[in-house]
Amino acid sequence: MISPKSQSKETNNAMKTLSEMFRGKKAVLLGAGVSNTPLASFLSSLGAKVEVRDKKTREALGAAADGFDKAGASLVLGEGYLENMRADYIFRSPGFRPDMKELRDAAERGAEITSEMELFMKVRPAFTFGVTGSDGKSTTTTVIYKMLCEKFAGSEHKIFLGGNIGYPLLHRVGEMDEKSFVSVELSSFQLMTIDTPPDVAVITNVSPNHLNWHTGMDEYIAAKAKILSGAKRAVLNFKNEVTRELGRGCLCPVTYFTRETPTDDELKEICEKDGIIYVSGEDIVYRKSGAKGETPVMKLSDILIPGMHNAENYMAACAAVYGIVETEYSLKVAREFGGVKHRLELIRIKDGVYYYNSSIDSSPTRTAAAISAITDKPINIICGGYDKKIPFEPLARAIYDAPNIKSVTLTGATAEKISAVLEKEKEKRKESGKENGKESEKREIPVHIEADFKEAVLYASRMAQSGDAVLLSPACASFDAFENFERRGDFFRDTVNNI
Repeated sequence: MISPKSQSKETNNAMKTLSEMFRGKKAVLLGAGVSNTPLASFLSSLGAKVEVRDKKTREALGAAADGFDKAGASLVLGEGYLENMRADYIFRSPGFRPDMKELRDAAERGAEITSEMELFMKVRPAFTFGVTGSDGKSTTTTVIYKMLCEKFAGSEHKIFLGGNIGYPLLHRVGEMDEKSFVSVELSSFQLMTIDTPPDVAVITNVSPNHLNWHTGMDEYIAAKAKILSGAKRAVLNFKNEVTRELGRGCLCPVTYFTRETPTDDELKEICEKDGIIYVSGEDIVYRKSGAKGETPVMKLSDILIPGMHNAENYMAACAAVYGIVETEYSLKVAREFGGVKHRLELIRIKDGVYYYNSSIDSSPTRTAAAISAITDKPINIICGGYDKKIPFEPLARAIYDAPNIKSVTLTGATAEKISAVLEKEKEKRKESGKENGKESEKREIPVHIEADFKEAVLYASRMAQSGDAVLLSPACASFDAFENFERRGDFFRDTVNNI
């Protein structure tokens, strides 16, 4: 068990360190995204000369450009925005690979390449929970934050939420001290260059993702694994092959979690040195290393947001805050928290049709989890988007395994690719049905391709009847049509609200 009391009582002088670093220096920020606006303002306040570079034109940036003007930053925009970068510090946004030629050239000219999150992790004075994974990291990060808020409401402990979830943190270090807690989501893009670990490291799961950006699964897994190096405690998914293997080589104590009840042999293996939180019947229970019995945590029915994948998220969060947050506070969050925006978010019930926005689902495994969460309604699902070069066979299996998928509407750059995989899966099951005489293997699911996203939503709506669900769960990133998954989800919401 780790307590924040084990940290140094000396006042952390992060602001003094940052001021000495940036006073009179030039800092270049790559990307004119919303999260860089507070960073530009913060660095300017430290006495740095700030320059923001982005491929977009000023017209395309709109109000964001005005925000950087107010922050005291100059802008370098357009096609040649990466040319001749000369600075003391260059802040890499997550979309920029650290080994890209322009950054290597700038480093050779003396620039220090960093990122907002990398620097935050180095200077933070607060006790930090770091969460990464292919799926579920945003919900897990948020649940940890809410559990801490419940526990320390009205106390001297300040609680912060940020990172890849969309909230920058570096500009808030002046508000933190050694009694503060931070729950931070960390992407593989960010972790590639982060060498300062969180106090508690959580990996929800690892499955193929972002293979259009990473050189392959080996690099992707290595990036995720960096969160463990030097952490004081780890929380890992026991039934995920990658994270279970990472646990075997982990140097710090590990708490595992799993939606399945472990066998006696598995419990013996784990509890010889570690702990585990798992599902036993209708309950979530914890077994600590060296303990003979189970400690009740909560019932599955206590968790307001649907789906076993969300039960896993709660198990990971409870394991992360074990010894800091008591069960009564975790239970209160489980019973009251309605979920993170864009994650199985119920938008509207119109003419008896339930519209769910799960725009965050940018991989087949996320979509499979979303499908498994809605078991009481026929689902008219909308999939497709930017191609991350990941296989869609798991998506096809999830769609054909679910008895309540009523129709599939495909859109975006991957529509044809997904359609082909679905057709292949259908034919495979037909052949299997012929061999085994299983009528269930022969069922037809109508698949429709609609290039325009809005028209895809409207088509899925027309396919739905009272009692059905229309589910946006793309299994793909948004970048073929939208700036990010939030914009895609907001567009879905607006379209649904105007039906």
